[in-house]
Amino acid sequence: MNVLFNDLPILEQTKKALEELNFEYATPIQGLAIPKMIEGKDLIGQAQTGTGKTFAFGIPIVERINPKLKTTQSLILCPTRELTLQVYKEIIKLVRFYPEIKVTSIYGGESYERQFKALALNPHIIVATPGRIIDHMERGKVDFSGLEILTLDEADEMLKMGFQDDIEKILKGTPDTRQTVLFSATMPPFIRKIATKYQKDPEIIKVENKTLTVDSIKQYYLVVKETEKPKLLTRILDLEKPHSGIIFANTKKNVDTITLHLQQAGYLADSLHGDLKQSQRQYVMGRFRSKQLSILVATDVAARGLDVSDVEMVINYDLPYEDEVYVHRIGRTGRAGKKGVSYTFVGPRKTRQLAQLEKFIKIQMELMKVPTTKEINQREMERFNLTIKDMIEKSKEVSFDHQIVDELLTKYTEREIIDGLITSLLPEEKSYQEIEMPKNVGRNERESRFGNNSNAQRGGRGMSEMVINLGKQDQINPSVLLELLRKRFNVYSKNVGNIKHFQTETVFELNEQAVSKMNLKQSVKVNGKNVQINKKK
Repeated sequence: MNVLFNDLPILEQTKKALEELNFEYATPIQGLAIPKMIEGKDLIGQAQTGTGKTFAFGIPIVERINPKLKTTQSLILCPTRELTLQVYKEIIKLVRFYPEIKVTSIYGGESYERQFKALALNPHIIVATPGRIIDHMERGKVDFSGLEILTLDEADEMLKMGFQDDIEKILKGTPDTRQTVLFSATMPPFIRKIATKYQKDPEIIKVENKTLTVDSIKQYYLVVKETEKPKLLTRILDLEKPHSGIIFANTKKNVDTITLHLQQAGYLADSLHGDLKQSQRQYVMGRFRSKQLSILVATDVAARGLDVSDVEMVINYDLPYEDEVYVHRIGRTGRAGKKGVSYTFVGPRKTRQLAQLEKFIKIQMELMKVPTTKEINQREMERFNLTIKDMIEKSKEVSFDHQIVDELLTKYTEREIIDGLITSLLPEEKSYQEIEMPKNVGRNERESRFGNNSNAQRGGRGMSEMVINLGKQDQINPSVLLELLRKRFNVYSKNVGNIKHFQTETVFELNEQAVSKMNLKQSVKVNGKNVQINKKK
């Protein structure tokens, strides 16, 4: 049932701000969370990205600020600087008709001097990353003695990024009387621990979608060899010709390689990843928002917190290591009621991982064949046809001196004039390098290979499931695991399949030939911990 913002217990200034933003109906999470937060109750909100979480906690925070008090009354913690900036910008929209409320953002990679000055003004609302806010707490630059509301946004992501100790330190450094609000897509044990230890009889609200991705996004996948991905990428880009598209890759090296490939091919593309300075990232994002760039190539640092509302297309150059990341990636398109499209490149050995991903998102993606040169050029002609029609319609609204037309008609027929103009504007037909395709893996073949045999449940044909006693609590991630396997066990990434991280261990698929060559009993230590790798029983 849809709830009107006008029917919620919120102030007229807030309703006015929402009206100017063309927001009429509250999302389910907003309809549930806003009244409870306004009442001052501690809250646990479980919802995925794209459900309207920021306004769910932002509206009650703004309304409960007492601008007459020159103290910081609300702290919102976010896992990344990108998300911090996005939340800050959303809060700024909400305080449009509360000019006396001061809001600031605090995150790493930015000038301390600017932040010192901002904090000296005792902003009513601070949006921050945990690491940098602790830095200011230890320097005595921020005063939380009057804090009324502490919000943890995407708490599970903060956990994955190793902010457990930082979060607890912040919680201990703020008044016990505060209202504590958690928003998280999942509820791992540490989040439950925070709730038990630092919240007072919290209300739990949970919003589940039948699927984790929205209907407005058309989702395709293409099976392609790793070496052929650059060729496929140019075909997909030319097929869609997006004004605004994001390509996601798993590593910074891949991002830089893809960006160079596209720039050399004449595409307006640039990269975004963690090695860039904050000023560089802001410069790239500024160009992307203003359409000076049509293609952004990014690692998953950009999957969260990108404040761009009209991304037309997302390409997963690599399948993400974690299923949840896929949801965040493609959630960059199909926003605000607009249509979007996503393409996922799947290696022939990654089809089982794709099947697991589909099970997670509760949707079957559509298998797409590599577009042919003919199909791409035909799509380009269709776009050209629409462009010409649009030009003709617009010309009807413009008055100009027809003398030049009359002069042309004395020498040429109307058809000759039209043919001349069309010929000069016609898009150039392109040709493409041949793509060497793997043996076609369609849905039926995938199901027979991975759905009903014992090998499927033990990692697929030629693969064994292995367990290593390093998990999330050890700050392990796929790149750390792959580096460990390469350096200490002489196992290369091409032999590794799906990876799943748990709190105390990691399960990964390994080519059986690589298993037979490994010395599983050799003594290996990571951060003083004896590493053990065994076959999963």
